[in-house]
Amino acid sequence: MRSATFWNGKRDRHRMAGFATTPAGTVPPHTASDSPYFKTTLDNGVRVVTGPMSGVRSASLIFYYNVGSRFEQPPIGGVSHFLEHMLFKGTERRPDPAIISEEIERVGGALNAATGRESTSYWVKVPSTHLELAFDVLADMMRGTTFDPTEFEKERKVIFEEIRSIQDMPEDLVHDVIDEVVWPDAELGRPIAGTEETVGATTRDAMIDYWRRNYSPDRLIVAAGGDLRHEDVVALTERYFGDLKPDGSPNTFTPLASDQHETRVRLVDRETEQAHICLGFPALPYTTERRFVQSTIEAILSGGMSSRLFQEIREKRGLVYSVYGYFRPYEDVGQGVIYAGTDLERVEETVGALAAELRKLREAPVPADELERTKTLRKGRLLMGLEDSRSVASWVGGQEATYGEIKTPEEIMEEIDSVTVAQVQELADELFRPERYSLAVIGPYRDERLFRDLLTG
Repeated sequence: MRSATFWNGKRDRHRMAGFATTPAGTVPPHTASDSPYFKTTLDNGVRVVTGPMSGVRSASLIFYYNVGSRFEQPPIGGVSHFLEHMLFKGTERRPDPAIISEEIERVGGALNAATGRESTSYWVKVPSTHLELAFDVLADMMRGTTFDPTEFEKERKVIFEEIRSIQDMPEDLVHDVIDEVVWPDAELGRPIAGTEETVGATTRDAMIDYWRRNYSPDRLIVAAGGDLRHEDVVALTERYFGDLKPDGSPNTFTPLASDQHETRVRLVDRETEQAHICLGFPALPYTTERRFVQSTIEAILSGGMSSRLFQEIREKRGLVYSVYGYFRPYEDVGQGVIYAGTDLERVEETVGALAAELRKLREAPVPADELERTKTLRKGRLLMGLEDSRSVASWVGGQEATYGEIKTPEEIMEEIDSVTVAQVQELADELFRPERYSLAVIGPYRDERLFRDLLTG
């Protein structure tokens, strides 16, 4: 159960144009909407969204809970991730943890989970003839876990090892460091897995209290894709979750604002074989329609081997083996990150080259043909990415969890096509300013001023 950002958000809008919404227990009319996706909201607030598919033999199921690490109180930081692990550790009906995986794997299926900053998800994929089994196992984990004290202490030690493994991998650790630099003293700056101190301080009673209050019906989205019928998934959800009620006051998070006005640098002085670099900056939240412009900038910079970062930093200049960028949008703020791993003697040149690529995008309009190639790439990957039942479950569930609505691929492609050269340059000018940059470097370096000058010069 790896710690990872999966999907973000917690807003809900029940009736959205362009896709079917039906009362609980009724069959959604497939002819009532042009959308291939369906939604039902149970009386207690649990949402069911599905994407039935033809020509496949599998079914995938994902339970999304709109709660993650940024909802936690600092003394028990990492409890969302710890809880995710514990839900695999035995239930009243399946007291031996091995039974959980065995029941899914004996039919050829797979299951796993992921914890993010604003959501936690649990998924299973099986041959479609075993969908009911998959639902039974996953629902039993969510509602019947015993939090066995022996398993609790054992899993705490497992998470200690997970945290230590990240400390031993600078190419992973540097991403946690840049989060801390961009969001100092904020929940978004804490590692999702927590620290040994906070995981060590988390008691069984504190976890059960967190679980009861935050795994509530209004925060649960049941998403399914593949060879299935929407009404069958609704019936299963009603059977296993129809009696779920809120239990106490759920955690919330404190909204943030992007108020950085000076360059920040954090050096982690270590003897390493490579220098590991993350250049970060505040970015847009997912709640703005400009997110489509931001994701286009991401593709221009890092959308494959033909992208600007790969071509300039690796192919033309030979500075790195690995270079890529990504955006992490949240409900209230966002974050952009560029990563590069380079030779210890070429770290200054590499940092300067990364800053130059961002400056180029800010100062010069993207050529129209490059923008069109980027749009075509994005649309092609979107369509190819929806050929699997799990990806369709992620598509419908992730959108519902994040936006409270589900757009079709065609609608998203229209948004991609609407992005203009002027919009790209306008947003690049807003994002790529040296006073908004944060830099994290792991390697044998101590002179922060040198690196700050590279970003501001």
